[in-house]
Amino acid sequence: MTTPPEGSEPPGGPAPRRRPRQRKQVLLRLDPQVYEALARWAGDELRSANAQIEFLLRRALAEAGRLPGDTGPMPRRGRPPGGGGPGTPPP
Repeated sequence: MTTPPEGSEPPGGPAPRRRPRQRKQVLLRLDPQVYEALARWAGDELRSANAQIEFLLRRALAEAGRLPGDTGPMPRRGRPPGGGGPGTPPP
């Protein structure tokens, strides 16, 4: 009896693992003035320009009834909520 090669699973073996969903990278060309306005808006809302674009796209898709139901929430970025500022002792 031989063993299967390293890394291969026998037929009927365990189900393949689902990979975590990875973020898609998209090249986007914008008019420089549009980008500057977007970056200012993003800064006002404490988001990156990339996060602002995703926020706006999701909102537009939801309003048009085209956002898939299984779409995950916007990823949270930055510091976790509830912590104190610098110099605050840990709980």
